[in-house]
Amino acid sequence: MSVKQDNAVVNRHVVRRLLKYGKPYIGWFLLVLVIIVGTVQLELWQPKLIGQATDEYLAKYVSVSNEGFSIAELKNLRHEDLMGVLRLGGLYLLSVVLTMVLTYAQAALLASVGQKIVYNMRTDIFNHLTRLHIGFFNDNPIGRLVTRVTNDCETVLEMFTSVIVNMVSSVFILVGVMRAMLMEHVGLSLAIFIVIPFTVLFTAIFTKVTRKLYRAIRGRVSELNAFVAEHVSGMKVVQIFTAEKETQQAFEEASEDLRKAHLRQLMCHAIYSPTSYVLNIASMAILLAYGGKLAMAGVITLGTLPAFQRYITKFFNPIQDLAENFNVIQSAAAAAERIFWLMDTEPAITDDPEAVHMESFQGHIQFKNVWFAYRGEEWVLKDVSFEVLPGQRVAFVGATGAGKTTIQNLICRYYDIQKGQILIDGVDVRKIRVADLRRNIGQMLQDVFLFTGDVKSNIRLNDTHISDEDVVEAAKYVNAHPFISNLEGGYDHHVIERGAAFSAGQRQLLSFARTLAFQPSVLILDEATANIDTETETLIQDALGKLMEGRTTIIVAHRLSTIQNCDKIIVMHKGEIREEGSHQELLARGGLYYKLYKLQYEHGMEPVEV
Repeated sequence: MSVKQDNAVVNRHVVRRLLKYGKPYIGWFLLVLVIIVGTVQLELWQPKLIGQATDEYLAKYVSVSNEGFSIAELKNLRHEDLMGVLRLGGLYLLSVVLTMVLTYAQAALLASVGQKIVYNMRTDIFNHLTRLHIGFFNDNPIGRLVTRVTNDCETVLEMFTSVIVNMVSSVFILVGVMRAMLMEHVGLSLAIFIVIPFTVLFTAIFTKVTRKLYRAIRGRVSELNAFVAEHVSGMKVVQIFTAEKETQQAFEEASEDLRKAHLRQLMCHAIYSPTSYVLNIASMAILLAYGGKLAMAGVITLGTLPAFQRYITKFFNPIQDLAENFNVIQSAAAAAERIFWLMDTEPAITDDPEAVHMESFQGHIQFKNVWFAYRGEEWVLKDVSFEVLPGQRVAFVGATGAGKTTIQNLICRYYDIQKGQILIDGVDVRKIRVADLRRNIGQMLQDVFLFTGDVKSNIRLNDTHISDEDVVEAAKYVNAHPFISNLEGGYDHHVIERGAAFSAGQRQLLSFARTLAFQPSVLILDEATANIDTETETLIQDALGKLMEGRTTIIVAHRLSTIQNCDKIIVMHKGEIREEGSHQELLARGGLYYKLYKLQYEHGMEPVEV
């Protein structure tokens, strides 16, 4: 398939998918269509009124005025003609008012329907985003995804509310004008229609060029949004390393690329718009030359000339509008392509057709000969096998990159393994509904993410099944209640983005309360007390002791002091299990764990990541 054919197929595919969003509102669109037909009829009636006034009344006034009558005599003589002109003028004014009313009704209906359509589209996009796997968000800048949900949807909205209707209206006007002109005089109409092939040719060239330009613009917008979102989020790092100048330079380069893309599009439009205007003037010249000749020869009436003048204006206005709307059309097409690219990205983690529903877990976890790689065959885990019995506390230790965090990600099924099997209570995790799996596993990480809102909403995460009493009880259980009570507004205290106003310890306490509120069957702790001061850690360790009782607990340890009382410690090294046993057993072996222990304690060093 050629590039041209491929683009045509893509465009037809995009249009069909966009129209599916409008299908539920077909009744409203039909009503708008009726309004458009009415508006077009009124607009086509206006030139006829002008021509009628000229032929029936004004032309007589010119001929009579040449016979030497005074102004007063002419007024008395032509009283009926004057009333006729006023009557036609009133009808013309009425048609203008009705056109305005119908245009307002059309705009109001389309605005309402367009907002509903884009609401549905935006909801579908966000719902789809929530089902995509973690790796997708690692590979795609957040700013680019935000652009899909916000800017691109707004661009599509403009197409629904103005462009499509304008195009339909333009077709009706063009067909109506051509029909009216041919009914008035075929020869004069055909002479004026000579400019149509040139109009079609220039429009086709303009469409082809602007399609490419708008794709480039949407790409530059996404890149700039991604850059801004990333660097605003990481502004602290930028300022720590005094990289403001370099960051500003990079931003200016990205912004300059977008400016140049917009400039190329504007230059293209600046060429097309005057071309359409020149063709309009050429039509007027034909009307004056050929139409004037026909009028003087008596072939057409004098009123035909102003009527044709209005017809030509109404003929080229839709074309001129089309030139203006091509900007929106091409921008919307480019935006829609990007939206549907995102919508067509298949979730890597989905429920198996035969997935089972599990209300809760006993907590029996088994890894059987598990191999896993994030990319290709760059194995992060190599033939890993272990077993965690219900209620056991098992810790994983090892150097950075050993595979500790990967194991917890695989238990929660953020990724699927390439070889082997992961079982929970004897059921393969790929056969468990994803919602059930993750609801029953409580993960507490070092990097706590808090959302904008209040404290309550950050603990319950908008789950209406968790009452205010449950929120308070969970906070008390992890000793977070005292500091929350001291906040202005308490549990209604406003939380700014990412919880930046809270200390690391306070954020971690809220994370603990959040996990407890959901009552998980299995706990995963990624050194959840690493960033907490000694006093706060003592409070949390007390809560953790109660929380872990009767629950299977997986601990990813960076400090050996936090795992000495675990039932089992698994030592990871380069994606493989090197040692397995209790704290005392591993020390007695004098292996890798013993060396790590000596490194942290016997040499008086501060605890390091292991």
